[in-house]
Amino acid sequence: MDSSTIKPPGFIHALITFLTICTIIGIGLFFYALSLHSLLLLCLLTTSGSAWYLYRTDFNPIIKAMNSGIERALTSIYIFLMIGVLIAAFIQSGTVATLIYYGLTFISPTVFLPAGLILCSLMSLATGTSWGTVGTAGVVLIAVGTAMGIPAPVVAGMIIAGATFGDKMSPVSDTTNLAAMAAGTELTRHIKSMHRTTGPAYLITLLVFAVIGIQYAENTVPADDINILLNGLKQAYQVHIINLLPLVTMLALIYLKVSALPAMSAAAVAAVMLAVTIQDAQLTQVLNALFSGGNADTGIAALDNLLTRGGISAMMWTLSLALLALALGGILDKFGFLQVLIYNLLRSVKRQASLITMTITTCFVSNMTLGEAYMSIILNGQLYGETYDNRQIDRSVLSRSLEEGATLTTALIPWTTGGAFFAATLGVNVIDYAPWAILNWLNPLIAICFAYSGISLVKNKAGETQKQA
Repeated sequence: MDSSTIKPPGFIHALITFLTICTIIGIGLFFYALSLHSLLLLCLLTTSGSAWYLYRTDFNPIIKAMNSGIERALTSIYIFLMIGVLIAAFIQSGTVATLIYYGLTFISPTVFLPAGLILCSLMSLATGTSWGTVGTAGVVLIAVGTAMGIPAPVVAGMIIAGATFGDKMSPVSDTTNLAAMAAGTELTRHIKSMHRTTGPAYLITLLVFAVIGIQYAENTVPADDINILLNGLKQAYQVHIINLLPLVTMLALIYLKVSALPAMSAAAVAAVMLAVTIQDAQLTQVLNALFSGGNADTGIAALDNLLTRGGISAMMWTLSLALLALALGGILDKFGFLQVLIYNLLRSVKRQASLITMTITTCFVSNMTLGEAYMSIILNGQLYGETYDNRQIDRSVLSRSLEEGATLTTALIPWTTGGAFFAATLGVNVIDYAPWAILNWLNPLIAICFAYSGISLVKNKAGETQKQA
């Protein structure tokens, strides 16, 4: 029996299944502090039982549904592993040390947060990837910011806000193009529509970080402490501008529209070559570090903690969490649990503003259950398209709502691929940095407020519809 032949669940069945998942995660996480892996495993078993109840024969359709959830995110998984390699290679080559060195030399705590937000935004706009930005510039900024005495959750929130802004707005981003296609609108129309709500949210975020930065103006690291850190870096690494070559290589290739995986691989190769030639490291040591991460020995505990990270093995905790979440999402998608809930909820939506609010909310809920943003964008784009036409709302409003509900909020959920990756890469728990990832929760709120006030609500002419891509 194939899962495509199975009758979708009833609304009550789907609702009970979804509420059970939320209850398991909520109670286990916030009341008993259980492992996310254990909680997702319980959710996976519960949802599998719920899906099996629909037809009560063999388990193969459920296995296939789990596999489909993982298969659709394979590219993200490969990028995820490559970024672990890239971080380790950049540390071995002295790229990270060089960036920290220059950052401590030229940047003050007063401007660090707004400057870091703009840097991450520009880098993510140019490359179209928030993961690549967090895995490279983010690693450096978290090191520099904490050395300046700024709390790590604040720095991590700033990094993620800037990185996801660029990922959301970049014309070369996969989520930007996917949202436009899923909603059935033009890419330029989609980006223009996002400017209406994301622009104000970004300016407010920038202002907030500027104000926060002023509070840390007196936290300037004493000159003696700065010198100790700089000398420690110079003793452990050959600090030279040529060490930035791997980062420049990656950015240049992505700018030339080379795919992310080849671009990151080329940067990793360049970093390995620099580690052997400039840093005088043994090739076997460097290659082993690509899997297990480096072991920095600067003689300064703070620097050693910052520079001992990366490698494929460091990503295994997060990868296993993502696989469980994706398998769970595969079952919920293939057996129609989310589709049934959304279709029934649409019946009660009367106002245009309520429709936009529901779109953003269901994208967020889809992220919680599916484990990643891509399927949330596709699923909700397909489900809402015709309703937006009937309510005479332009499809570009749908596409921007998909991004505001899915692309931005995935970083705020610990068990999604994005949230798990950011937490592992920056060394800060999602729950800790989430309040400081201001753009990620402020942008959806502004979009909802604008919808109810009629601001930026683009309407179709009477009878005009757009075909879905």
